[in-house]
Amino acid sequence: MTTSTTDPRLLVHAYVDGELDPANALELERQLANDPALAAERERIEALRRTIAERLPREAAPAGLARRIEAAVGARPAPARIAAHPSWRALAASVMVAAFLGSGATWLALSPAPADADMVVANHVRALMAPHPVDVESSDGHTVKPWFSGRIPEAPRVVDLSNDGFALVGGRIDVIGRTPIPTLVYRVRQHLISVSALRAGRAAAMPNEQIAGYNLVSWTDNGVTYWAVSNVAAADLNAFVKAFRAAAPDGNT
Repeated sequence: MTTSTTDPRLLVHAYVDGELDPANALELERQLANDPALAAERERIEALRRTIAERLPREAAPAGLARRIEAAVGARPAPARIAAHPSWRALAASVMVAAFLGSGATWLALSPAPADADMVVANHVRALMAPHPVDVESSDGHTVKPWFSGRIPEAPRVVDLSNDGFALVGGRIDVIGRTPIPTLVYRVRQHLISVSALRAGRAAAMPNEQIAGYNLVSWTDNGVTYWAVSNVAAADLNAFVKAFRAAAPDGNT
């Protein structure tokens, strides 16, 4: 990993997770000492880790899960390895595999667990840490919306907000309460906004709040509850939500 071509904010995530090699860790520590914004980002990440550790205690994987995965992909058992600090990538992958193995890759619509604001934020942070924050990358809603077909029962509402200063980046599928959730991603300046759409009855809207430095806004339109999360200023996020909700019908794709 090199710091010359990688966004320093992403390297902060790797640094907090202990994933940087010594040389890059020392270089990033130098940048943290000289860049207050970068140091603030580290504080936000560490605060989020503490919040998740407090509210989402780690649960042991089901017995035999590793053998089921190995059998499904035809892999040989790997040597035992102890990971002192499992990364978010590993955690996210485990959640996705467990959800799809347990559900047969179907939409879990029967008695879904309540939506959790912490998980909405955690999904956003996981995406920021990944090489790409989206599974389908396009500024064209006619490309993004069809991508969800066949992956979830209903594609999310996709609107063009470029005239309002919010560019569509693409979309991805997150998991909340073992349920696949469609998430759209928009960009404003250098910040990303994740917008997750939850089916009717999945969760109720809640007051605006901030979790570990990330602003979170939720609302309900036409029986669908939306959650928007980002580290942009609260005023910018509220402006995005206002534009999203006010988008004309022909802005739907």
